[in-house]
Amino acid sequence: MKNKTNNNKNFLSKLFVKIIRKFGYEIIDQANLEVPTNDSYAHENLSKSGNKSTTIPLGSTKITNKVNSLTIIIRSYTFGDVNDNKVMLDQSKKRIFEFPKIEYTLRTIKSIIRSCELAKKFFKDLKIKILITDDKSTEENLSKIKNLLKSTNIQSKIINIEENEFQNEISKTDTGGNEISKNMISNMRNILKSIEISENEESDLFYFLEDDYIHIEEAITEMLFTYEKISSQLNKEIFLCPADYPYLYSTIDDTKLFFGNMRHWRTINETLITFLTSKKMIKKYINELKLMGTKRHHPMETKLHEIYKKEYCLSPIPSIAMHATNINTIYGLPPNFNWKKIWEENKL
Repeated sequence: MKNKTNNNKNFLSKLFVKIIRKFGYEIIDQANLEVPTNDSYAHENLSKSGNKSTTIPLGSTKITNKVNSLTIIIRSYTFGDVNDNKVMLDQSKKRIFEFPKIEYTLRTIKSIIRSCELAKKFFKDLKIKILITDDKSTEENLSKIKNLLKSTNIQSKIINIEENEFQNEISKTDTGGNEISKNMISNMRNILKSIEISENEESDLFYFLEDDYIHIEEAITEMLFTYEKISSQLNKEIFLCPADYPYLYSTIDDTKLFFGNMRHWRTINETLITFLTSKKMIKKYINELKLMGTKRHHPMETKLHEIYKKEYCLSPIPSIAMHATNINTIYGLPPNFNWKKIWEENKL
């Protein structure tokens, strides 16, 4: 008799869960924080791509801005070492860990591959493309990049930039009239190439990425869910930056705080030229974006920062990527972040 009663209770519980799930609600067992409607626990990722974003105890947000496709454009620049000193572009400072530049490029790409493969488990129908825009890498370095891209089923391509591309568009002097270096011209050429690709490619989102940002495995998943959620809440397109830069703590500024998928995100006014945004935003600000590649401003991202005065740009707390620069750079290593761990996790 007792077994029969238990069976009836289990049947009724399962029936109740099915009914609740059909109406889009969630049930939480407060005793153990289990979410039977989702076969998971309250601290886990409960969001469903293109449908709703769920956070306990904040509830759910209906997704009205579904992401169907993502193109990641990684600007590869591997010849920047000066006399094997591992210095950074246009600077004399050495990077953290002091490896040759190609090592940072490869670990950036590997971290993106790992992160995209995890994201595909949550965004099963999402079309992801990884494009590497490369400027003057050696055949040896290009071979390393090609072999790394072969390790994944995610669509990828290396686009080699010719030295004479955009030579008529790029000014040889900066806004102050000073001549700019060949390395900086190469960087600007690569920026223009990535913007040109985004202008011609069809994709819901574009992620413009420098080749020294090493991502945690959950980074792309967090960015996609956060973009869907917050752009749906605001009913407008937004910008996302993956890094919690040190400069954000050097002054006391007003900010708006959002909760993304598994992290807090706050509004910021400045980034480097690593950001994610929509095709719609690119069309809207195409002239401003191109100006970052045609004229050397100080800072280089001036036109991007002007856009942020009109649009939301958000960065995560804590960071979901490490900008592998010099340890003292204010746009470099994120605080409260295990730099060594993420570096070792993406070793080839």
